[in-house]
Amino acid sequence: MVYRYDPMATRKRLSPEESRLAALEAARALLIETGPQSVTLKAVAARIGRTHANLLHHFGSAAGLQKALAAHLAETVCSTIADAVRASRAGLGSPREVVDLAFDAFDKEGAGALASWMILTGNEDALTPIVETIHNLVDEIAPYEADHGDATHVHEETLALVLMAMGDALIGTALSRSLGLPSTAARDRAERMLVRSLETASDAG
Repeated sequence: MVYRYDPMATRKRLSPEESRLAALEAARALLIETGPQSVTLKAVAARIGRTHANLLHHFGSAAGLQKALAAHLAETVCSTIADAVRASRAGLGSPREVVDLAFDAFDKEGAGALASWMILTGNEDALTPIVETIHNLVDEIAPYEADHGDATHVHEETLALVLMAMGDALIGTALSRSLGLPSTAARDRAERMLVRSLETASDAG
C-alpha cells in the first residue's frame, strides 16, 4: 500500500500550541529567505497549509504575528547565546562566541530587519522581547553587579551590545568598508567591551 501525505490529517493532529509554533517557524523561515515585508498572515498560512482565520485566532493581526515572531526569535536564538555564556563562565567558551551569536541574531537570523520593519510600520515595542532576553544574558555575564543592585553599567553594556548588533546588521558592511575597517570591526569592539566586563566582575568578586 502506498502512503499518501494528507495535509488535513496533519492539521487535525496539531494542538493549538503546536499550530502556533509551526506558524512562528514558518514566519521565521520567510523572514530569513525573503525579508520582513513577506511575514504576513496570508504568506504564513500558505506556507503551513492553514487558513487566514486560523492565524488570526492565534495572533490577532499581522502586527501581532510580527511581535510574536520577535519574541520567538529572542527565545530560540538567545537560548543558544545563553549556552555560550555558560560555557564562557566555565572556561569552555569565550566572550567572542557570545558576541558572534548576538550579532548573528540580528543579522543572519533576521531580527534586525524585522525590528526595523516593525518600527517603521508603527509597532514601537518591537525590540522589547529581544532586548529583555539579551539583558538577562548580560546579567548572567556579570552576576556580581546584578546580585548587588549595581547594574547601571550592565544596562549600559546591554544597550551598547544591542545597538552595535542591530546597527551592524543594517549598515555595518557598507560603513566598515567606507571607513577602511575590517568587516568584523563592530564585533571586535563588542568583544573588548565584554572582556572588560568580565574582568571588572572578577575583580569586584
